[in-house]
Amino acid sequence: APALRQFQRFDSASRPWQAPIPSRRFTLCRRMGKGGSSTAAVEAPAVRGAKGKLVARTDFFWDDNDEPHAARRKAIMKAHPEVSKLTGPEWRSKYICLFALVLPQIWLSVVTADLPWLPYLAIAYVFGATITQALFLAIHELAHNLFFKSPLHNRLFSMVANWPIGIPYTIPFRGYHLEHHKFQGVDGVDTDVPSYFEAQHIRGPLSKTAWACCQILTYALRPMFIKAQDITAMHVTNWAVQIAFDAAMLYAFGWRPLAYMVLCILLAGGLHPCAGHFISEHYVFPHLAPKQETYSYYGPLNYLTWNVGYHNEHHDFPYIPWSRLPELRRIAPEFYDNLAVCESWVGVIWDYIMRDDVGPYNRVKRPMPKEE
Repeated sequence: APALRQFQRFDSASRPWQAPIPSRRFTLCRRMGKGGSSTAAVEAPAVRGAKGKLVARTDFFWDDNDEPHAARRKAIMKAHPEVSKLTGPEWRSKYICLFALVLPQIWLSVVTADLPWLPYLAIAYVFGATITQALFLAIHELAHNLFFKSPLHNRLFSMVANWPIGIPYTIPFRGYHLEHHKFQGVDGVDTDVPSYFEAQHIRGPLSKTAWACCQILTYALRPMFIKAQDITAMHVTNWAVQIAFDAAMLYAFGWRPLAYMVLCILLAGGLHPCAGHFISEHYVFPHLAPKQETYSYYGPLNYLTWNVGYHNEHHDFPYIPWSRLPELRRIAPEFYDNLAVCESWVGVIWDYIMRDDVGPYNRVKRPMPKEE
């Protein structure tokens, strides 16, 4: 950490979901780019310039308290014990993943090989990248054992979902993602939080645009520098299964289908509407609700992304599958309706790039717990 670290702490123990929903006349509404709004009127622990304008931060939001989701889960279970019936696998998921995502993406990778560049790129962006993003999020569901009852079956099927992505990543992702849930924001553990190197160098619209174009690469490479994983038998299996699939595709159809898959990774994790969820989920937006570290999005892109927009709901109950998250919100509206929300993933990308007060430092970090 830099010697001149600016510790701007705030009290997350004061949870906005524990307070009454503010009345309309006291509501402070803000826009998240072209689409987001908040009904949370809170004082901002933000960096302000001489004229009170929000400006770029010089360090993360540091918080000594626990992440908010465990406490909210406990409160919801006390108020609505019937929520426990929502947990468990969704039987339809495996069929949706296989027949609507895996097989169509493999087919597209083959039939687009000889197309001219313009229709090739259009198909790759509109269809291929959208399917790849959906595959990312299918693997996310599988990481929580939400396709099958058996953890092993979820691991093995995740390798099938990994096929059209071209690069083996499902097993490493699961380890890092479960740590992100258990240790949200913990320094040196949660690799979802940008590194100091990223935060120090990604400061203006140009560098933030470049980062947004290839943010999937930072998500892939960052963990290796922050917290490398031990190699397990499942890691080796993931690599072996993926290499075998890639070799079969190369033998049968040549290199172009594999190039298509890699291109779709870059497009899906770049300036793509569905990629807005990477930013919207856990960045702090001082112009909305500065004490809130997780945002939900309830828009139509959830139909393409396994309802990952229901992100507060997902972190509160990670073992409720995508199909039942809207029901969780319906059962317990008093815990969600007064939270700030993201209404546009395109808008949040715009905000990230264009607003001085939004950048890599806009994440909540927690110190590493001291060993007793």
